[in-house]
Order: sequence, then structure tokens, then C-alpha cells
Amino acid sequence: MDETLKQRPSDCLKIVLFGPESTGKTTLAKQLATHYNTLWVPEYMREYLQEKWDSKKEVCTLEDLVPIAKGQMASENASAEKATQLLFCDTNLLELKVYSHYYFDGFCPAEIIKASQKNTYTFYFLTNIDVPWQQDDLRDRPYDRSSLLRIFENELQTNNLPFKKLSGTKKIRLETAIAHIDTLLTN
Repeated sequence: MDETLKQRPSDCLKIVLFGPESTGKTTLAKQLATHYNTLWVPEYMREYLQEKWDSKKEVCTLEDLVPIAKGQMASENASAEKATQLLFCDTNLLELKVYSHYYFDGFCPAEIIKASQKNTYTFYFLTNIDVPWQQDDLRDRPYDRSSLLRIFENELQTNNLPFKKLSGTKKIRLETAIAHIDTLLTN
């Protein structure tokens, strides 16, 4: 496996915010990092594609996927070295795999698939679509959210990954996540 896609060992618990676009993952990652006085890893795909859009008005292509994956892992590995007990990841390579399959007719580069299966995380929070969809330069599927949510949930189930679906207001989601994380920390 490409070394730049490998997850480096770390002592922190890694929690992934996982789900369709515009479901509050970034907001929740920031809130949880603040609550636990630790770090969060931004979604590199958003940063990469926003820069591409701003400079060339171009959307994601197959050629962008591996550089996005490498950037995501570089950010995660750097943050894991500095994080305290917890690290909150606003996406991971498994999410990139889901989006790749969805947007590119079932295709995802083999190295991303392999890395998404090898890299491990303590827990996933699947963010529900019960919040308003927010338009921006990159979001383009307001009517596919139900389908995408099922795909994301199926990915977690198929891979037998520990997760909890978060629904409700920002406050309810945050409280639910904190309660669950506190339980993880005591076990």
C-alpha cells in the first residue's frame, strides 16, 4: 500500500463524522473538538475542490481522488501526533470511497479502497439528513440525500464498523455524541 495513504499509529481514539453532504459533519467535529479540548481534522476534499473551483471553475475528476486521499491522510496523521485523548475526523477515506463509487459509476481507485479497509477508527457518527441542505459551490445533490444516506449506512454495516446515527438539532446531536463518547472513554 502507498505509504502516503497509511494511517500512522497513535494513542488517541479516532472518531469519524460520516455521511452525505450538508448534514452537519464539520459543525459537529468543531463542537466536539472544542468540548474535549482536542483537535479535529477538516475534510481535505472540500479544501482541495474549493481551490480547484475557485481557480478553474472545474469539478472533481477521477484524477483528483488519489491526491485528495493523500491530503486527507497527511492531515489526519499530522493531527494525530498532536491530539490528546481524542481526534475528530470530518470524513475519512471510507467516505471518499463512497463518493467515488457514487459519482464515478461504481469506480474507486484500488489504493483508496485498500487504505480505507486497512485504516482503523474507534467509532463513526453517521449524520442524518434531517437538517436543511445548504447550497455552496461544491454541493450538488440536494435531492439525492436519502439515497446517499442509505449508501453511507450500508457501507458502515457491510464493514461491521461501530456507529451511531445522529439526528435532530445541532444541540441534540452534540449532546448525544458527547454522551456516547463519554461512555467510550470510560470503557
